[in-house]
Amino acid sequence: MDVKGFINCNDDPFFLHNYQDIEEQEMPIWKFKDIEKVIHDQNIDSILIAIPAMGRTDMIRLHNRISNLVDNIQFLPRVDGQINFASKINAFDGLLMISTSTGEIKPLEQLLKRIMDILGSIPGMLVLIPLTAYVAISNRRNGDTDPIFFVQERIGKDGRLFKMYKYRSMIPNAEQVLKHLMETDENIRKEYKENKKLRNDPRITKAGKFLREKSLDEFPQFINVFKGDMSLVGPRPYLPGEREDMGEIYEDIIGTKPGITGMWQTHGRSDVTFEERLDLDSFYFRNYSLWLDIILVLRTVKTMLSKSKTNNGL
Repeated sequence: MDVKGFINCNDDPFFLHNYQDIEEQEMPIWKFKDIEKVIHDQNIDSILIAIPAMGRTDMIRLHNRISNLVDNIQFLPRVDGQINFASKINAFDGLLMISTSTGEIKPLEQLLKRIMDILGSIPGMLVLIPLTAYVAISNRRNGDTDPIFFVQERIGKDGRLFKMYKYRSMIPNAEQVLKHLMETDENIRKEYKENKKLRNDPRITKAGKFLREKSLDEFPQFINVFKGDMSLVGPRPYLPGEREDMGEIYEDIIGTKPGITGMWQTHGRSDVTFEERLDLDSFYFRNYSLWLDIILVLRTVKTMLSKSKTNNGL
């Protein structure tokens, strides 16, 4: 879809309420009263209604207004409950009914996923050689002589704990510094408690900042993938201390191996809260397929190479 821009439905007498959270965009944002002119001038043939919170009355009026203006109308429905790719739409005594179930990882898919993990982890480990040399040299130049690898216990499949490897991107006494910051700064304490991370973390080293920006700090986890503790794609490996905060979604998280990349990395990363991260990881488990793995790997590579383009939209 070649998206051209957005339509702002807020503050328009046509609608009963305001539904949208309007943020500044790189693409045009047109007023709803001009929608006919926009469709004509921009040669629009498809409209996507992405306002799940819109009430039934306004949705019907909106659909009637645009139904004869374009060839295709798509919309994101307001849905309560867990919907996934295994969900089906059925007719039930004249009513629209959605049936849903958790996607099942079949033995053949498990085998193919493991083969893909092994084949993908080998070149990843080869990249570790020059990358490790860079991190070592950079740290030494900045007077940091501590180990360049960081080993931490994480939650794996079926709740089994394992040792996860990554480049140390923080100062050696990061945990003590975090504890001090949370005790002395209420804003930092609140941000970390809500998101389990800090947007502008003062504990990150110079080399660590570069590694994180390019998503290279995770490369040592290819060793975990080769060993079988992790997969190329899956939920992020959570800390044992986060078990209580995961609630009922914990069972979904441990249903598959954690991954180097996944829904969280390709759908917002730093911009999502801890709760949203859990929802994304739960979505992955309930919608697993090899095709989804391939898509997420491709999106990750695209992001790392900084070649992702912003589509224009309506």
